[in-house]
Amino acid sequence: MSSAPSPDLPAAAPPEAAFAAAASAAAPAPSDAPGTAPASKVVLYTMAALATVAVAGLASSALLWQKLSTIQEQLARQSADAGTQAIEARTIALQAQEQARDTATRVTVAETRLNEVALQRSQLEALMQSLSRSRDENLVVDIESALRLAQQQAQLTGSLEPLVATLKSAQQRIERAAQPRLAPLQRALERDLQRITSASVTDTAGLLARLDDLVRQVDDLPVQNAVAQAAATRRLQARHATHDAAQAASGAAQAWWQTALQRSWEVVRDEVRGLVRVSRIDQPEAILLAPDQAFFLRENLKLKLLNARLGVLARQFDSARADLAAASAAINKYFDPASRRTQSAATVLQQAQAHLKTAELPRLDETLSALATAAAGR
Repeated sequence: MSSAPSPDLPAAAPPEAAFAAAASAAAPAPSDAPGTAPASKVVLYTMAALATVAVAGLASSALLWQKLSTIQEQLARQSADAGTQAIEARTIALQAQEQARDTATRVTVAETRLNEVALQRSQLEALMQSLSRSRDENLVVDIESALRLAQQQAQLTGSLEPLVATLKSAQQRIERAAQPRLAPLQRALERDLQRITSASVTDTAGLLARLDDLVRQVDDLPVQNAVAQAAATRRLQARHATHDAAQAASGAAQAWWQTALQRSWEVVRDEVRGLVRVSRIDQPEAILLAPDQAFFLRENLKLKLLNARLGVLARQFDSARADLAAASAAINKYFDPASRRTQSAATVLQQAQAHLKTAELPRLDETLSALATAAAGR
């Protein structure tokens, strides 16, 4: 610390005045002697030169001191500015570090949230795919169960309407689903629907009615070894019908004993005419058939026809065709082929066999195969 100057001391003289005083003091007093004049001049010159040099040195020193002061001030200012800038830079660096840490933290949080969002998105996509797949699987299972139920109904009823309605409903459901993986199933449904629509179905109810009529007519079919009796019976029935019509038209009453006598005479006459008969025998066992065996033959024929009827109802067409073929063979073998009833029964059996050949319902193999492929996820 600098102290204040004392008041008793004189003020410092300037440097130029100091140098001039020193020069005047150093200069000797002039002498009156003539020999000392040159020496004094030399000394004066020397002193003047030294004073000049000293003044120049002092001036240069003052200039250098001023420059140094200026440089020091500039250096001080620059150092102060540098310190200030360093402090500012340090502050900015600290702020930058804090911002960098904040940014890193935010980036970490953002990455964490992004990863969470990506995970949630993947889970959501997996859930949507699972829901879509489960919906498609449920749709496939529902269509398959509906088709199988409709197929069973068609087999029981003999109608194709349940199959057609179920196929159309399945097409509409697949169109609403709009899933590309179900396109093969839709094409299979279209082909099966076209094939079922163009297929022909047998009138099962009419076929069963004809079989029932045929079962009722079995007792009236004449066997081959009772052709004369059957012919006589037919003639008697025709004559009775004609006679009854004549009696109804004429209104004349006839005694019962005359009617009975006339019928007995016609039967005896027909039997006498049939005592001798020449015919070709192709089936000896049919000619040698006993009356009790004819009864069992008719009952066996009825059983075959009833078994065929049950086969048609149960959709066992192979078994029904076999029973109808056996019944047709029995009619052609044991019954009179010249009788109209036998011919009518044989014709009905042939028609039933022909209808059974086309009575099988079309299958849905292509659609069921497409359903199995869609259910497997391929």
